[in-house]
Amino acid sequence: MPLKKITFRDPSDKTLAVFMLAPALILIAMIVAYPIGRLVWNSFYDLHLSGVNNSIFIGIAHYQKLWHDQDFWQAIWTTILFTIITVPGALVVGMGLALLANLPFKRRWPVRLALLLPWALPLSFTGLIFAWFFHTDYGIVNDWLVKLGFESQMFLLRPSTAFIAACIAIIWKTSSFMAMVLLAGLQVIPKSLYEAAEVDGASKWQQFCQITLPMLKPAIIVALIFRTITALQTFDIPYAMARNITVTLSMQIQKTTIDYLDVGYGSAMAVAMFVLSLAVSSLYLRRIAKPA
Repeated sequence: MPLKKITFRDPSDKTLAVFMLAPALILIAMIVAYPIGRLVWNSFYDLHLSGVNNSIFIGIAHYQKLWHDQDFWQAIWTTILFTIITVPGALVVGMGLALLANLPFKRRWPVRLALLLPWALPLSFTGLIFAWFFHTDYGIVNDWLVKLGFESQMFLLRPSTAFIAACIAIIWKTSSFMAMVLLAGLQVIPKSLYEAAEVDGASKWQQFCQITLPMLKPAIIVALIFRTITALQTFDIPYAMARNITVTLSMQIQKTTIDYLDVGYGSAMAVAMFVLSLAVSSLYLRRIAKPA
């Protein structure tokens, strides 16, 4: 049987797929693969913007230095704590907001519009707002404490209280994103399931546990993936609120590369953050791929 001649005017499905995907693959290579490759490349060099010992290959010396760098491990620990606290916090608050926005109001749009407001605010602006809330002298939180008979607190000048204040700001900011993702998941749950559950005498809590949560599982996992990755890259809000008190890994990278002009060592830190984000994302993706 003679083989069919393939031409550009009449390509096969495989050739057509390659042609269709080529622009996207080139774009991904330009905006993802090349920057990551360049970052890894820089991490093997003693590269300073000041021009001192510029572009000297040192191998894995930066990674060996990271292993013994207490500031790096402290920033890692702070970042992990932010992730552990703010991701579940945003999920719980976002779930409540999504359930509220999904109630059968006659006019739902004001409630749903309110979900967009925290998400629409810039991160640094959110940090500045909460920095004003927790300010020692004229913050609204201290004003309430004084009116209630308590002493004014230096929230943003102590590591523990500054961390708590930043967590509150991050949860407030990110819960709206979680709410919108979960609200989209709630919209596709068939109403007939709840009607059948009511006929069987199931309570609202039983309906939530046995219908809402299982049906929302894909949306929850997707929301957790994006929120966890952004939590591992937390920078703007802690930087705007207490930049010298609560230092995340992103802030440590910024300090190393911008303040100290050490691009090589900062690149090694960025590679470590990339590997951490990739590992966490892989755990989520394996959970998605796992059969029910």
